[in-house]
Amino acid sequence: MIASVIVDVASKQINRVFEYLVPEHFVDTVKPGMRIIVPFGPRKVQGFVLAAKQHSDYDTEKLKPLEDIVDVKPALTGELLNLAAWLTDETLCLQITALKSMLPAAMRASYDKRVTLRSSAQELDRALQPFFMKEPAVMWEEIKKKEHALLPLVQKEVKRGVLDIESVVKSRETKKKVTVIEALLGREELLGKAESAMSRAPKQALVLRYLTDQTGPVPLARITGDTGVSRESVKAVVRNGWAEERKVEEYRDPYEGRSFRKTEPLSLMGQQKKSLAAITETLDEGKHRTFLLHGITGSGKTEVYLQAIDHALKQGKEAIVLVPEISLTPQMVHRFKERFGSNVAVLHSALSKGEKYDEWRKIRDGEVTVAVGARSAIFAPFENLGMIIIDEEHETSYKQEEEPRYHARDVAVKRGNTYKCPVVLGSATPSLESFARAKKGVYSLLEMDRRVNDVKLPGVEIVDMREELRSGNRSMFSGKLLDAMRERLGKKEQMVLFLNRRGYSTFIMCRDCGYVAECPHCDISLTYHRSTQTCQCHYCGYQITRPNRCPECESDHIRFFGSGTQRVEEELKKTLPEARVIRMDVDTTRKKGSHEKLLDAFGKGEGDILLGTQMIAKGLDFPNITLVGVLTADTMLHVPDFRSSEKTFQLLTQVSGRAGRHEKPGEVIVQSYTPEHFSIQLVKNHDYLSFFSREMLERKQSDYPPYYFLAIVNVSSEDLNRVITVSSKIGEFLRRSLGENTVVHGPAASAVPRIKDRYRYQCMVKYKIEPKLTGTLKEILKTYQTEMTRTDLAITIDTNPYMLM
Repeated sequence: MIASVIVDVASKQINRVFEYLVPEHFVDTVKPGMRIIVPFGPRKVQGFVLAAKQHSDYDTEKLKPLEDIVDVKPALTGELLNLAAWLTDETLCLQITALKSMLPAAMRASYDKRVTLRSSAQELDRALQPFFMKEPAVMWEEIKKKEHALLPLVQKEVKRGVLDIESVVKSRETKKKVTVIEALLGREELLGKAESAMSRAPKQALVLRYLTDQTGPVPLARITGDTGVSRESVKAVVRNGWAEERKVEEYRDPYEGRSFRKTEPLSLMGQQKKSLAAITETLDEGKHRTFLLHGITGSGKTEVYLQAIDHALKQGKEAIVLVPEISLTPQMVHRFKERFGSNVAVLHSALSKGEKYDEWRKIRDGEVTVAVGARSAIFAPFENLGMIIIDEEHETSYKQEEEPRYHARDVAVKRGNTYKCPVVLGSATPSLESFARAKKGVYSLLEMDRRVNDVKLPGVEIVDMREELRSGNRSMFSGKLLDAMRERLGKKEQMVLFLNRRGYSTFIMCRDCGYVAECPHCDISLTYHRSTQTCQCHYCGYQITRPNRCPECESDHIRFFGSGTQRVEEELKKTLPEARVIRMDVDTTRKKGSHEKLLDAFGKGEGDILLGTQMIAKGLDFPNITLVGVLTADTMLHVPDFRSSEKTFQLLTQVSGRAGRHEKPGEVIVQSYTPEHFSIQLVKNHDYLSFFSREMLERKQSDYPPYYFLAIVNVSSEDLNRVITVSSKIGEFLRRSLGENTVVHGPAASAVPRIKDRYRYQCMVKYKIEPKLTGTLKEILKTYQTEMTRTDLAITIDTNPYMLM
């Protein structure tokens, strides 16, 4: 039997199938989708079995046998193996990269080196002899830890043939084991033993009595917790032969100790019923259709998702629900857990590696039928998918910015097509590409333009901050917003303040000479963080202590410009000292569980103002929020990105939707220095259709998506001349190779020309139909393959870019 294997070596030259002999004792075990360990040159590496077959085109005498298997059960299904092949072609990545992206981080292999003694320790250099006194093999890390100077000695001894080095594949996956105790006697016998032990060993008697009320094995920690006795007293019961102790595997549960109150389906309104009927009808017919559910904030999209999933589960099928990482709030998870209980696995970045691994195993082993998670949950290893839902489908976080550069929406449509099931894309502000597809009939459009129980959308008022400055108001809060905040505090109502910047200020500048503190490794200014008194680069992490005097001219007129969340929090404490402020940004939510704690505190009324960045713009549903304030609506508007107007409109509409979602009416105040811009004006009436028409006109005039497709070739290196030379050659090659209707822009410096000491240039390709594109892009990677191996040159290609910076 021969196994076709993709080996875990990230290199273009090795991006192909290798064949290995399957030893007799593994013939019945090896299956496609399994991870195995194979010899590859002088080392051993992990690989994925793509197929098992009887014949090879090579001389079977020369094939090496595989060493070992990692999985007892295949890690990837046949469908996911096919999906990985499609992903490789679609995103021009390595096949091993596509395969590894489908597994939790704990299952990705790491490699150690084992140093083995081939003759007697006496022949070794004296400095190395102590390592091999007890065992003939020692790990490379142990020698390295002791003293780096020993490494050349090891290499010398390897050359002499006294030592041998081999690589060892290490997996980071661990299974949680707990100690359990199980009674070996019947109830009556246990009570009898407890009676006789009462006088001499009362603690043991307590344990025996406790075990009479339990059935099956009981965790040791639970016994000690419930009875208050020590572990030693429990172990004494075991030693006496009345109970046995053993280790059993237990899933790590990120929601351990929390109970979820079961909820029943809510009665639906007319538009909700109509949308649900269209989705369930497709499910019943066993057809694949992609629906765009365009529902305004508060229109009840989540309830439609829940009931559609319920319909799929009743047919014995499974469901995947994607929510953006940023809005994967505990609120959202709780709604699914409350409806479907322990039948839900949750996959997102706040979980530990072990928790993610256990949640993934529950899916693979068929113990759950619903997966809720961020982008990578689209690869959940279900084998009978009946429904895929992508909430807030416009979110750019669904696009992966590292290899493989996939968009979760495209993967969802591909999987939906394979399983002949509906894919539902939901949003109050769909991406232009999706809405254009729905208009053309590629997607089926479902409209929900009324809030549940006909709750009114909040009124939106736009404040011109230029006028505020002219009238002498130098505060970051307009008079209108301050009055509204004071009014809410008086009424004991809550409010949300949104600012799309963390830190204290955007940059530090000297008012005398104009010096701005910049990162020495990136072409970007440093952001001041007051809590640590540091200036930080948000691209590479470089930081310095805040300068008190200008490093250029020694002036002490060094000032902070722009406002971050920390500064706003400080201003709020000065202006509204009675207000209790809860700040939510990357800095305050670093610790595990902090996101949930802050939201719980706000939900319980322990805060009056929730101040934050993008993470508070979506998914929050609190009945007492009646005011939303947007401090600077223009932050994203002037970014060099053709989607900046779209992102601004989406974000403002989403954050506005947090107000007045229940009985109390809501109000939204948007502060802007460019209030006349259409993306800000149209938020006033929550008018997505007018925004769509206006923005489509702009895109058509500039030849941008959805009228054209885009591909970007990025070139980077620490050597500026190399970047300019290579990107110029690539630009010429693209113009020469592609059709006359395809437009090639560049090469030009990227919007941030240098990051982490690497210079960055890019070429942009705009096309409608370009059959030669994939071949041409592959040719570029092939041409520079050797140079990329030998130098620090890097070429990355994104065939559907969302990050143009």
